[in-house]
Order: sequence, then C-alpha cells, then structure tokens
Amino acid sequence: MILFLVYFIIKAFIKKAFLCYNARMIISWIFLVVGFVLLIRGADAFVDGAVGIARRFRIPAIVIGTTLVAIGTSAPEAAISITAALHESDGVSIGNVIGSNITNIFLILGITALIGAPIIHKSTKFIELPFVGFITIIMCVMGMWFGKISRISGLILLGLFVIFLCYMTILAYKSKREIKEFKIMPLSETIIVIVAGIIALIIGANMVTKSATDIARHFGISERVIGLTLIAFGTSLPELVVTIAATIKHEFDMAIGNIVGSNIFNILFVLGIAAAIQPMPFSSAFLTDGAIALLAVTMLMIFVARKSKLSHIAGILFIASYAAYIWYLI
Repeated sequence: MILFLVYFIIKAFIKKAFLCYNARMIISWIFLVVGFVLLIRGADAFVDGAVGIARRFRIPAIVIGTTLVAIGTSAPEAAISITAALHESDGVSIGNVIGSNITNIFLILGITALIGAPIIHKSTKFIELPFVGFITIIMCVMGMWFGKISRISGLILLGLFVIFLCYMTILAYKSKREIKEFKIMPLSETIIVIVAGIIALIIGANMVTKSATDIARHFGISERVIGLTLIAFGTSLPELVVTIAATIKHEFDMAIGNIVGSNIFNILFVLGIAAAIQPMPFSSAFLTDGAIALLAVTMLMIFVARKSKLSHIAGILFIASYAAYIWYLI
C-alpha cells in the first residue's frame, strides 16, 4: 500500500512537472542531448555492422571505406532530415543539410587547419570540391524553380548519388591502400548490432526533432534557424571527432575526404531520400543559406588552388566566417 502511494505521488509530481513550461524546456534539452548520443552511437553501430556484413561477402576494404563508412557518418543527418520531413518540419530537414555542410567546412575544416594545415588530394581539389559546388547550385536552383524540393528533385539527387558512388568505387579500385580499422564479427552479433543501430537512429532522430522543435517555439526561433545551427552542429559531431583525430595522426586524406564526402552525401543522399519520401517547401531564406554553403566551398577551393593545403590563415578566416554566419542567424 505504501509503495502504491509513493508511486502515485511520484507520478503526480512528474505529471505536474511536465505541465510546467520551464520544466518542459529542461526535459526538451535533456531529450535533445540523449537524442544526439543515440544518433552518434547508432551511426557507429550501423557502420560496424554493415562493415561486418560487407567483409563476410569479401567486398574490398577500400570500397567499404568509401561507401558504407561515408554513408554511416551521414546517418545522423539522414535520420533527422527524414524524420523531420515526415513530421512536416521542413525547416529542420533542409536546414540540417545546409547547416551541416556549412559547419563541416567553416568550423570543422577551420579547426583542422589550425591544428595541422592538411594537404588536399589532387582528385579532391579538381573533381570532388567542384562537384560539391555544382550540387549545391543544383539544390538551390531546384528549390527556387519549384518552390520546394519535390519528389522529382529528390530522385534527381539520388541519381547523382548513384553516379558519385560509381565514381568512388572506380577510384577505390584504382587505389592500392587498404583500410584495416574494422574487424569481422560473428553473423549473429553483426545482425544484432545493425538492428540496434537502426533502432537507436530512429529513436534518437525522433527525440532530437521533437525536442528541437519545442525549444525553437519556446525561444521564438524558427525551425530553419534551429536546423541550421543547433541540429546541424549536433549531427556534425561525428565528422568533427573523426576529422580532428585523423589530422592529429597526419591522415590528411581521411580528414579532408571525410568532410567533402559528407557534404556530398548530405545533399545527394540525405536530402534526396527525404524529398523522395516527403516533398519539402523551399523557402526563399534557404537561398541565402545555400549561397553561404556555396561561398564556403568556393573559399576552400581558392585557399587550396596554389599550394593544395589549408593554411592557419585559412583556418582563422573559416572560423571567423562561421561565427559571423551564426551571429547573422541569431
């Protein structure tokens, strides 16, 4: 009887706390953090499981690295954008993609340049970076022309994604380097890890989307700004950790490739699949954000045009540009 009484008292207290606006905000922030943790851990588990399956079927390691791992690092963005699109939170969905791309170059590569002045590979300099600029323009043109990212636009982006995967696979087979970071797991363990990763991604995406929307409404901030800032930074955490770790170890190809590859996957795969599932209105404000994303790519191309590496000066300018952009938004 006493236990039941305690239970009902606690239940009533929690219910009252949920009804309290400030308490709801605290809970939203907690859910946001927990959601990000689930997204990151879910992406890690998904990549490990997918690599295990791929290795079991004797798919070359270099192909695994340039396809499955790259997709895995974009899994948080994909989970958020797809979930947001299904909930008709278009500002979060599109803002997350554009904001992540801006964050990847201005903030993450800015920090990377200050740490180690990474060298840019020739193929990245002349093919992949211009391709990022090209698909950024394509995204903005389609959004402006149709007033939304339609299903047709999504299918076009996915078609470009398939072409990019073919290019990466050909490039991978020409390379003699092997990736040795992953080990083969037992089949039963692999399946469990993949399922657990997918579940964590789904739960985490729902938590982040709902809590971020509540926070935006509380502070009177648009979903677009939340998607471009808070959610974009949170979903870029895997890229931040991987890039800094690779830079410290002087694995510059991995550091730069991770960022450039993620930006390509964000637009073609994440936005493409989200739009194919649920068309999303493209507000005129996103044209400005798209222009900033294009500016980031252009600045990166200019700084690596002569010496094929990012200097400390470039790092300072990138971080300053990111700070100015955030100030403009908020």
